Amino acid sequence: MRSIIGDSLRAARLRANLTQVDVAHLIDISPVVYSRLERGRGLPSIQTLYRLCTALRTTPNELLGYPSSLPPDVVADAKEALLRRVRQLDAHQALALVQLLPDVR
Repeated sequence: MRSIIGDSLRAARLRANLTQVDVAHLIDISPVVYSRLERGRGLPSIQTLYRLCTALRTTPNELLGYPSSLPPDVVADAKEALLRRVRQLDAHQALALVQLLPDVR
């Protein structure tokens, strides 16, 4: 598992055009600790895993070596498009959406 996470971190970091030091500073850990994670010499805590996902614009599934159904940039674009549409709703439509959301899984 350590090597899978390490390899996934490195790939995501390179995709994001960041250095190891950049990522470490973004998630508030030491560069030495981040380097150990990327080399497969340690495992991130759950909290650190989620901070890594945010900083690297990826998912926990991807960092854990599970295939994601959509690339992170596609998901980000879809979220932005959805937010634009939601902002166009009137008060009644927004209320209907809020009431509908708990039933959507």
